[in-house]
Amino acid sequence: MNNINQLMKQAQQMQAKFLEMQKQIEELELTGSAGGGMVKAVISGKGALKQLTIDPKLLNPDDAEIVSDLIVAAFNDAKSKLEEKISETAGGFLPGGMKLPF
Repeated sequence: MNNINQLMKQAQQMQAKFLEMQKQIEELELTGSAGGGMVKAVISGKGALKQLTIDPKLLNPDDAEIVSDLIVAAFNDAKSKLEEKISETAGGFLPGGMKLPF
């Protein structure tokens, strides 16, 4: 019976750590950039785009396709940084194949 109580206690501790880690990840804000910093994207720990900054020099209608590509690249850069940060934060805590954010 002691073993079951000990296992329950350990499970509760792991759950508390997991919830704290989830909270830390959700509070993250990461910035990705493209075009030498001419386009910047800020995303939340859940991967939502929070802010987009475009250097006015890029706002020539003839360059719309380039700007579009740079926005995608900046977002993907920020998303990559988020995934890296999640891996660092999780530190082997998550079983293989399990991913955050939720």
